[in-house]
Amino acid sequence: MSCSNKKEMGSCSTSRQTSSCSTQSSDKVIEKPIIHREMTIEEILGSYPSKAQKLAQELTQAGLHCVGCQAATWETLEAGMLGHGMSESSIDALVHRLNKVIQEESDPNSITLTKRAASKYLEILEEDGKQGYGLRLAERMAGCSGFEYALDYSEKAQADDQAFLSQGIEIHVNKKMVPRLIGTEIDYIDGLQGSGFKISNPNVRSSCGCGSSHGY
Repeated sequence: MSCSNKKEMGSCSTSRQTSSCSTQSSDKVIEKPIIHREMTIEEILGSYPSKAQKLAQELTQAGLHCVGCQAATWETLEAGMLGHGMSESSIDALVHRLNKVIQEESDPNSITLTKRAASKYLEILEEDGKQGYGLRLAERMAGCSGFEYALDYSEKAQADDQAFLSQGIEIHVNKKMVPRLIGTEIDYIDGLQGSGFKISNPNVRSSCGCGSSHGY
């Protein structure tokens, strides 16, 4: 079962200031910028590499599909949105969502579901009479970047699986895939650009323009 199918399984205006998101070393504090409309997409993704995939999903969900193209290096978020016919309020709303993403806490040592994703998956299990099943997260070779994700029902963990518990749901992952998938968060998005499960993996280093495949 892919990240998006018939069951939908799978698939604030700001100024130039700094946020409280900082990394402290023994001799100085390195502050990262709040995301604002005058930043380029490249600057946004580069400032928060561990959140880059989820930030890219928010950008494409808003209608900006130039995440992986040359324009991302020089065109500002504001210019890109206005160029796609978006309103000022839409730009403010996107900036607000992007800053919300960078403030979200995630567990780098586990594989997790958001509350929205867990609620949707439990709903699907009930519809299909599979209450109590876990969720299988896997990858397969596909696309121009190498891998794509696959989500499926999992009645129980196999001998070569590692199980993670999140939101009361067991997530089963083949042990060989765990090093690539550790830290992954599974969310559920319902919006104008489509609905489905969205997977954010901090280990990913590249993805194709359409976002359907990724590489390491």
